[in-house]
Amino acid sequence: MKLDSKYFDSIRTRSSEAKPVAPRHAPCDWPGCESAGEFRAPQGRGRDGKYFHFCLAHVREYNNTYNYFSGMSDAEVAAFQKSALTGHRPTWAMGARVAGDDPAERLKAAAGQFSEQDPFDLFPRGAGSGKPADDPARKPIGKLARKSLADLHLEPGATKVEIKAQFKLLVKRHHPDANGGDKGSEDRLREIIQAYNYLKQAGLC
Repeated sequence: MKLDSKYFDSIRTRSSEAKPVAPRHAPCDWPGCESAGEFRAPQGRGRDGKYFHFCLAHVREYNNTYNYFSGMSDAEVAAFQKSALTGHRPTWAMGARVAGDDPAERLKAAAGQFSEQDPFDLFPRGAGSGKPADDPARKPIGKLARKSLADLHLEPGATKVEIKAQFKLLVKRHHPDANGGDKGSEDRLREIIQAYNYLKQAGLC
């Protein structure tokens, strides 16, 4: 057949492009519902990244009753929200020295991990005994740790057991339910929780 033939232009071929297939959704996770679960809904605190799949009617009903902080006290919610401002990472004031941040203290700690034989005199004399310091009272304590202990009415040499016991006592004493919703008591409770969380992150309790 000639390419300039009038019959050549009249030839029609079937398109090779496949028609788009509508996505298939899993059934709705709502008990007794057989509709397609087209909409995702978070499963809740502690199961981040996991979702339910609901139809439109049931995802609306689920969202109306969803509460991420369900089961948490007011003090725990306040502490969580305050910690969320920094991505749940520890913070400290500008210029405050963190426990163990002193170069001399780090040198002493390193010396304790090696033998007492020091032919090149790299470590201070008598810096370490070769045993790790597992007693919290003997660890170097920075200014922020001292302040946190002071907020709990404790001395720098307090043990882990003493810190935990004092924390529980102060939480009960300053809880809003025990003080008729007193605003000053709530502020004091926030300080106690923040101090305890720092001591826990610093490995002191």
